[in-house]
Order: sequence, then C-alpha cells, then structure tokens
Amino acid sequence: MFTIDETAPVIVRLSTAIDAPLERVWALHTDIDAWASWNADVDQAELDGPLLPGSSFHWKTHGLDITSTVREIIPGERVVWGGPAAGIEGVHVWTFEQTGGQVTVRTEESWSGAPVDADATVLGPALHDSLTAWLAALKARAEQTG
Repeated sequence: MFTIDETAPVIVRLSTAIDAPLERVWALHTDIDAWASWNADVDQAELDGPLLPGSSFHWKTHGLDITSTVREIIPGERVVWGGPAAGIEGVHVWTFEQTGGQVTVRTEESWSGAPVDADATVLGPALHDSLTAWLAALKARAEQTG
C-alpha cells in the first residue's frame, strides 16, 4: 500500500463529508478528463489510457504543468498518484468511505524537494488551500441533484 512521505517538509491531511452516493463521488473524482468542468483550479486534465496503476495523466493547475502517475487504485475506496512538478515531488492519497447516506473523502498529500525545503512556510498553506478548494468543489458537484 502506497502512503505519503511522512518525512516531507509539507504534509496536508483534510477530509469532508459529502451527501451523495459513493458511486457518484468516486465517478466524479476518477473521471480525470472532466476535472476542469467542476474544479475551477484545474485548467486542463487528460488521462493517458485507463485508470490503472502505472497510467499517467497530464494536468494544469495553478500555473503548473503536472504529470502524475497512478500508484494504486482500489475502486470505490482508494486512489494514489504522484510525481514531480517544478522540482516538487508530490504523493497524493485519496480515500472514500460510505457511512449511511454520506461519503467521507479523505485526502493526504506530501511535498518534498528543493523548492519545498526553501519555502515550506509558503508552500504548505498553498497546498492546504488548494486541497480545501478541491474538496469543496467535489462536494458541491456531487451534491447537485439532477
């Protein structure tokens, strides 16, 4: 099982409860090509092939061009991806748990590398804000009816 880098200078852990079926939340989150349609921070995203370990996707967010590689996927439960971007090595773990009519989405991400070492006090809050916005956007879209 892949995990974040617990020794990284920047680690963010957040969660949210979403009032929607697990299938809807999972489908939204794993339809990478559609991220930009509901997540205002994502300018573009494209998955190369099926969503499987070893597959990559290219995306643009906050002025960064990122290539992430899927490390692990347990459908409906967990997806892990990571990779380098602008000298930052990121590892991102997402978990999904249905409890009654809600889904708890947990995200944890680590950032390491020279840019993080040089400016963790700025990059840590930036990552926190980005993940907070991502969870809010996912919740808003998943809870829409119709």
